[in-house]
Amino acid sequence: MEIIDNRIDSGKAFDWGRTSEKYAKYRDIYPEEFYRKIVDRGLCIDGQNVLDLGTGTGVLPRNMYKYGANWIGADISPEQIEQAKRLSKEAGMKIDFQAAPTEEIDFPKESFDVITACQCFWYFDHERVMPVLADILKPNGKLLILYMAWLPFEDAIAGKSEELVLKYSPNWSGAGETKHPIPIPDVVYNYFDMEDHEEYDLMVPFTRESWHGRMIACRGVGASLSGDELAKWDEEHRKLLDEIAPEQFEVHHYAALAVLSKSLSKFMR
Repeated sequence: MEIIDNRIDSGKAFDWGRTSEKYAKYRDIYPEEFYRKIVDRGLCIDGQNVLDLGTGTGVLPRNMYKYGANWIGADISPEQIEQAKRLSKEAGMKIDFQAAPTEEIDFPKESFDVITACQCFWYFDHERVMPVLADILKPNGKLLILYMAWLPFEDAIAGKSEELVLKYSPNWSGAGETKHPIPIPDVVYNYFDMEDHEEYDLMVPFTRESWHGRMIACRGVGASLSGDELAKWDEEHRKLLDEIAPEQFEVHHYAALAVLSKSLSKFMR
């Protein structure tokens, strides 16, 4: 499904379906600490019903399945959902994956203890979505927003790879990340209260091949470049890594989370 959003990449079209196989293979990279930060807050654990928005290939529910929550994952891309179903079936996991944009989800009132949005919250139409999320959360429900990104100004390999993405996608808005709290649109606070947030550093291990695959599976490359552009980028990036990267290395990332509580007083106005 092709997406055009003027808030993203200056409106350049992208389609996650074009890179879903690479996404499934190379973007399941969050370290265990990323998940422990969630569990230590009593979220996404046994006895809870959790809805994962923008689930992609189901990275979050698949990796947190062992903690016992009941998961539903929804994503706008049918190809992403196809990969999520395949991977969860191969692992013997019972997770309900649905192809649906967040703006069109339809669940009964107070269905979920937790709603998660990992690496996707900025894509949503927040004016439409936030009252719906508040409605389908239980009275003490939590909205958990998650993010992880490489730090191009602190990591040479990430920085050089990012420069090459910008050569082919100069309006890619994923570039230039620095460590900061997750931005929360004002409309969110009409329905939720900020309970907790944290930003922390992570070193994520890669090989040349897995980092190359991770970069292809980003919006500015595999999801948006033409076939000819992608072939040229692929060749240049492999050559770059041969020059600057050892066979195995770590890339400096930061992760961030925000836990928001459903505000009954605001929601009942």
